[in-house]
Amino acid sequence: MDQDSLPAPPTVSRTRNEAVNKLTVVLGAQWGDEGKGKVVDLLATEADIICRCQGGNNAGHTVVVDGKEYDFHLLPSGIINSKAISFIGNGVVIHLPGLFEEGDKNEKKGLKGWEKRLIISDRAHIVFDFHQAVDGLQEVQRQAQEGKNIGTTKKGIGPAYSSKASRTGMRVCDLLADFKEFSTRFKNLAQQYQSMFPTLEIDVDAQLKKLKEYAERIRPMVRDGVYFMYEAIHGPPKKILVEGANAALLDIDFGTYPFVTSSNCTVGGVCTGLGVPPVNVGEVYGVVKAYTTRVGIGAFPTEQLNAVGELLQTRGHEVGVTTGRKRRCGWLDLVILRYAHMINGFTAFALTKLDILDVLDEIKVGVAYKLNGKKIPYFPANMEILQKVEVEYETLPGWKSDTTAARKWDDLPPKAQNYIRFVENQVGVPIKWVGVGKSRESMIQMF
Repeated sequence: MDQDSLPAPPTVSRTRNEAVNKLTVVLGAQWGDEGKGKVVDLLATEADIICRCQGGNNAGHTVVVDGKEYDFHLLPSGIINSKAISFIGNGVVIHLPGLFEEGDKNEKKGLKGWEKRLIISDRAHIVFDFHQAVDGLQEVQRQAQEGKNIGTTKKGIGPAYSSKASRTGMRVCDLLADFKEFSTRFKNLAQQYQSMFPTLEIDVDAQLKKLKEYAERIRPMVRDGVYFMYEAIHGPPKKILVEGANAALLDIDFGTYPFVTSSNCTVGGVCTGLGVPPVNVGEVYGVVKAYTTRVGIGAFPTEQLNAVGELLQTRGHEVGVTTGRKRRCGWLDLVILRYAHMINGFTAFALTKLDILDVLDEIKVGVAYKLNGKKIPYFPANMEILQKVEVEYETLPGWKSDTTAARKWDDLPPKAQNYIRFVENQVGVPIKWVGVGKSRESMIQMF
């Protein structure tokens, strides 16, 4: 039979842009604490599914609804929406006692039925109590050896991701499978850590007993996460929201290493942390504070160790949600924003806490870095070099008036509008929201 008489192969349509549900992603564009919780909360009221893709209970999102303040660390802050499903993806590391403690605490404030709306990926790794203990011991060790620590939240996040990377970690699917097998692996991991940290005490039997109880409590929530997301994307029309934890400058690859978190909190972490293809990512919103803050140590080029820094700290109530540490404050740094945009490809920004700048006569914005007197177009990887950069500032006039009552663009003073437009033009990303206060209503939508 010659080639020509063979039947033609069936044609397969390979359209990449068939009508699927795209993911809307909210990411921090600085060092965290930009007010992502508020932006997520705004979008979550419309969403059908709200996902977390990385990090653990080292995140802290505060959401104010009807005068009640809810604090979320591990639960997606969209859990407030009783009509939506909240999903914890495989890229998240889960401390089970922390999860239930958080749920119960928010339940007392009026959060009802959260367990029925939560789905957990069976591929998510578990943070054990000894991971948290080790986190603290490692910080003490760093302090003793190098005279400085990383400033972790001591929530066991780094050690849990280390276990994951060294392939000794355990996942939710392991906890729900053969418990005998799980117990053996748990004991081995505990022993490994005890040999590294002789002062570490682990009550293995007590912990296993608790884990067995947690296993039964989470069993109804656990699904195959990849299949769950695939169905959500390809099913009937749905709004899917992804809530990033931490921020671009804390990313394990792109952040100010080593003063970073242990996961990818940039857009790539969305695909790997949920098991979705890049083609399904839609809008990517970067959340930016109208100035810059940073918790813990590490380089911070626009930091103001002066009256301005103090004013921003006190006016902005800049204290970490998870740690209670005072945040370091400085002027808005556009070099960082451009860098975060290079990595994430933001479709728009949400600019938060503009009202904190209301009292200033003039406002500076970092527009470029100089190294040995020469402008550099990139953001330095090396911390010693970053410590040495000289920031070039542009000075803008302050508006010297209260913006907290503004609800639309026209309500903002011309000089505040000027500040917003300046940021947009310099970074090349439109600003879709401007935040002028704590409540839901104080987010001005621009388009």
